Amino acid sequence: MRVGILTGSVTYALPGLETAQTVLVSTPFGEVEVSEGAWAGAEVIHVARHGAGHARLSNTVNHRANIWALRERGAGCVIGLTACGAVDPDLELGSLVVFDDLWFLGNRLPDGSLCTFFDQVGDPRRGHWVLHGGPFSDGLVDLLTAAALDADLAFQGGGIYGHVDGPRFNTPVEIAQLSSVGVCAVSQTGGPETVLCGELELPFALVGFVTDYANEVVPGEPTPVATLSALIARSTGVFAALLREALPRIVAADAPPRAAGTLLRIAPAEGPA
Repeated sequence: MRVGILTGSVTYALPGLETAQTVLVSTPFGEVEVSEGAWAGAEVIHVARHGAGHARLSNTVNHRANIWALRERGAGCVIGLTACGAVDPDLELGSLVVFDDLWFLGNRLPDGSLCTFFDQVGDPRRGHWVLHGGPFSDGLVDLLTAAALDADLAFQGGGIYGHVDGPRFNTPVEIAQLSSVGVCAVSQTGGPETVLCGELELPFALVGFVTDYANEVVPGEPTPVATLSALIARSTGVFAALLREALPRIVAADAPPRAAGTLLRIAPAEGPA
């Protein structure tokens, strides 16, 4: 099974990706540059969501093209990696969170349109993503959690991911509202990736690396920008350590991970004979 990997700030290439080749993939939503190769015993398809040099801030990431390209190139599952701000003050800076639930109330793409691939009336592929639990693949979450433990990484297993719109960071009252519903960490890209993978029935898991405490999570003690930048730079190595442990488990699993939920597709009603 080929594994799709989405990376964010600073991680524009996977360290040690073997026999790497760059492919420009044409999708109905635009072109995407992907890197393919062998890494930690797995066939990997990598998309750097912000592009080389962070050309795209979160408000210009083309999520639909990215996810479509991963599926087009044969990804059997997808792992999203994101730098995030802690809403839970008990989270340790520099630690990981393997998320198991999602707060994405707006369900919008960066351009303001609804987060879906299928927006044409009567499209037979359209459907409702019915969630019986969380939106992430239980199998992938379990494998990533076991990998983090065996790699001796500081991490939290489980937690609610909060998607917030960028490119600005949030005000204290916005963060307090997210805290009130149990969100433990936030970033600006994971919501659309989760939903779009769900629409394509791609098993998806999201892992965050905590780079700062969100606004007034620690009252009167904002995380210095220098600390934030240093931790973002460190995230590449930590994510790599996690994936080196996780990828062999994913490809060797007795059964491939299952996508979360069920797609309820409603066939168009037939007209009069």
